[in-house]
Amino acid sequence: QVQLVESGGGSVQPGGSLKLSCAASGNTGRRYCMGWFRQAPGKEREAVATMNTDGTTKYADSVKGRFTVSQDRGKKILFLQMNSLSPEDTAMYYCVFNADSFRCGLGIQYDQWGQGTQVTVSS
Repeated sequence: QVQLVESGGGSVQPGGSLKLSCAASGNTGRRYCMGWFRQAPGKEREAVATMNTDGTTKYADSVKGRFTVSQDRGKKILFLQMNSLSPEDTAMYYCVFNADSFRCGLGIQYDQWGQGTQVTVSS
């Protein structure tokens, strides 16, 4: 079983930045996929960005050019750098994990989910 712990959420003004972190623990294996989803009140859950241990990344169109996903493989931490935030980015952000680097991308089902971290963008 893999545990995921997110951190870094908070409140920020429009145009600001935040950096989320997701630490994975447990038996991850050597090749896996991690990513970020988000869900705003009253809206469907949305895949934001994914990255596997090969370094392949995928981004939702809504965040391309503003968000950057990266990883510290040694520490099994996934990051999401979010710039130029707008109120439309307000949501609960969830970290996800698959123990297979090929099961990775925006339209993939994920086996493990974190508890989420809240991001609020408001003036």
